[in-house]
Amino acid sequence: MRWLTTRHAIDLTRPRVMAIVNVTPDSFSDGGRHDEASAAIAHCERLLADGADILDIGGESTRPGAALIDDATECARVLPVLRAALTLGVPVSVDTSSPALMRQALDLGADIINDVRSLRRPGALACLAAHGRAGICLMHMRGEPATMAADTVYGDVVGEVGAFLAQRLAEVRAAGIDPERIVLDPGIGFAKRSAHNLQLLARQAELLALGRPLLVGWSRKGTLGRITGRVAGELQAASAAAALIAVVRGAAIVRVHDVRATVDALRVLHAVQLGRIEAG
Repeated sequence: MRWLTTRHAIDLTRPRVMAIVNVTPDSFSDGGRHDEASAAIAHCERLLADGADILDIGGESTRPGAALIDDATECARVLPVLRAALTLGVPVSVDTSSPALMRQALDLGADIINDVRSLRRPGALACLAAHGRAGICLMHMRGEPATMAADTVYGDVVGEVGAFLAQRLAEVRAAGIDPERIVLDPGIGFAKRSAHNLQLLARQAELLALGRPLLVGWSRKGTLGRITGRVAGELQAASAAAALIAVVRGAAIVRVHDVRATVDALRVLHAVQLGRIEAG
């Protein structure tokens, strides 16, 4: 499979690492570390040196309980970093649900819109349909980050997440969007308890029946902290382990904070699958 984006057709015959670039003061594990544009741009360069395939820039915290921010604030955080990132030679994603930011980001040449709200805000789907080329990630979430922790009752979480993603995929395709532009994200930690997250990982292969690549984000999630007893900043090993399991179970893209650890883990997996060590 491939993922068609504004400037790149991303080959998904090997797993890809999407690096998280939070330009927020309040994200759950690294808020405030890269909220100045110069720090965020330097961070982008470090992530690429560590082996990232895609940069994902976000200006709104979507941690549980996070409040909404206005479009002007989100645009002011993201656009200066996006302008610089677009010169670095890799696909660049913008993590946003704001149609205003989507339009400006796409006008600048952003490759991907990664939307935790799955293009459900008024104007978002029309914006992506009008663009004609940008890649899209549709994610499962109930409610809003401020309220999602209270909406976590499922009969069959895998079936219900799959049904939601199938419906959104059909609606987005009905708007005239090429399915090769679309990847799907089960939304680990979004309106889900730890048991739900673990079920989604254990049964992740069932979601492949939707016919589009999966993008999965386990990095530094609270479930890993509850398993290991460690805080978010100490979850590099657990996050890499979860990413590796996700890839083994069919994920095409893993979204991570700790790029180097994830890339190293995937290189070991690839060597084992190949039966040899590739040169370089």
